[in-house]
Amino acid sequence: MHRVFGKKEENESYLDRRGAYLIPIRDDMVAVVRTPKGYFLLGGGMDDGETDVQCIRRECMEETGCAVGVGERVCSAEKYGKHPTLGWFHPIQTYYLGELLRRERIPEEDDHRLEWVTYEEIRGRMFSDMQGWAITQCFQRKLEKERENR
Repeated sequence: MHRVFGKKEENESYLDRRGAYLIPIRDDMVAVVRTPKGYFLLGGGMDDGETDVQCIRRECMEETGCAVGVGERVCSAEKYGKHPTLGWFHPIQTYYLGELLRRERIPEEDDHRLEWVTYEEIRGRMFSDMQGWAITQCFQRKLEKERENR
């Protein structure tokens, strides 16, 4: 599943930025990072030549100090909009289910706090509407699988 947020303005040049993100779910809780700007999924922008999995592992280590297991791809999204400092911006993000395995070191990013929150607590509170939508996709998939197993 893929969703486009915003509308591409004609005759504008956009800065494309690919990213990959992990959505760890345990029972009815999801792991997110809280920063001074708000709540975000674990992950971030890809470096040149990096795969989605490599990006997720690097970003999660920087943000949380944790090794992670990357599971199935859930969905992707992109957004067209104007960033306050970057100008016309086009983030393209892919989201994966996964798990936090173990803490291996102190996180590099001091202003990032790992938090486990319920879906009800985080719904509508993510900084990025794309990431909030991706969490909803994961929980809907989880509910569908639970119904199938009954």
